[in-house]
Amino acid sequence: MDGKQALAGSARLMSDVVGQLTRDRRALPSFLICGAQRAGTTSMFRALVQHPNVVGPALRKGVHYFDLAAERPLSWYRAHFPLQATLDRVARRTGSSAITGESSPYYLWHPLAGARIAAALPSVRLLVLVRDPVERAYSAHAHELARGFESEPFEKAIRLEQARLDGRTARVRAGERDEVHQHQAYLARSNYAPQLDSLANAVGRERVHVVDSGDFFAEPEPVWEAVCSFLGLPPCSAVRFERHNARSRAPLDPALRRDLDERFVESDTELARWLGHTPSWRR
Repeated sequence: MDGKQALAGSARLMSDVVGQLTRDRRALPSFLICGAQRAGTTSMFRALVQHPNVVGPALRKGVHYFDLAAERPLSWYRAHFPLQATLDRVARRTGSSAITGESSPYYLWHPLAGARIAAALPSVRLLVLVRDPVERAYSAHAHELARGFESEPFEKAIRLEQARLDGRTARVRAGERDEVHQHQAYLARSNYAPQLDSLANAVGRERVHVVDSGDFFAEPEPVWEAVCSFLGLPPCSAVRFERHNARSRAPLDPALRRDLDERFVESDTELARWLGHTPSWRR
């Protein structure tokens, strides 16, 4: 660990200590970015915290409470967010309600997260970003390879995926943490519609807003306006839209790309009813 990492770790520890000491005076989130992993969630979160009426959690964009830390009390989760007095001060300054939220992309894929969110945050609003499913899977593989959760090349990893995942969802439903389920579900996590249906069944369809990240990066303004409206935020044009967390990787083999594209035709057709239009990558 270098000096910069050590300093960041110390700052996070201090923030956590202060947060726990003042947790009863802190706000719970009004929005969660639930996924999908490698679909632009960081870019959306960075845009949202530029809004004058949004205050992010301290030193981290994702708390991962409803997937990886649900055994902790809700007060532990609350400790990660701003003081209610801070939100009240922002509201007085701007003349409109201030909100806070976080981004934990495993929430969409985790089979228990939706029900946990519904129980703990009955009025929270959920954002889900979706991306070309093949590109998302390939990007996720590169991400997990770089972080040490994967050792196989992409083509072999997706051949192994079904066998690797066998029985894993049941283990997670039983309350276990499972790194294979979290880190090696490349194609499965790109099958968006069933995950969205499950989330909506838990929290209510009206509380889920889906963003096509291809549209967001190509023409962000109308997508941004719709997100602000969904979250009850006043319009804000002074926002920089940038890509974050991109990883360089070799081009995907064209034959493999065609085969995977074909696999997702039915899934993308189901996704269209969520988006209200054909996904950007199918136009």
